[in-house]
Amino acid sequence: MITIRPMTEKDIDAVLQVEEACFTICWTRSDFERELTQNAMAIYFVALEEEQVIGYAGMWHVVTEGQVTNIAVLPEYRRKGVGAQLLTQLIETAKEKEMIGITLEVKISNYPAQQLYTKYGFRPEGFRKNYYQDTHEDAIIMWKYFSGYEEEAPCSEN
Repeated sequence: MITIRPMTEKDIDAVLQVEEACFTICWTRSDFERELTQNAMAIYFVALEEEQVIGYAGMWHVVTEGQVTNIAVLPEYRRKGVGAQLLTQLIETAKEKEMIGITLEVKISNYPAQQLYTKYGFRPEGFRKNYYQDTHEDAIIMWKYFSGYEEEAPCSEN
């Protein structure tokens, strides 16, 4: 059974293992320590199977919106609903904190992630050229607006 709970400093070693398994340019221990201890906007969760951290997700609460920083799941646990559980936790937290919506960037080639985000109501709203440092790949900017705020969404034609 997978459980989701807030990330603590004690989780950093395990989160770094997830980070290294998922990304070529990784956040460091000090990046995560800073997020958990100094960044008042930061909200992070870990996914556990028994006591093992198998994924994590984070976002920043910036004024009235959420900016997803990372969602990562160990490769052997992908396509088992872990990412969906983490994303659901971010969405529920954003609603509890009365955010108007959540935004994120995703690699243009990362179709599984795009499918997950679309399934949960995210829509493409724009692009960031050469966004990823390791591959110089473009990012798709996706937004999920919560009920009552869709009419305030920025126009995607610009």
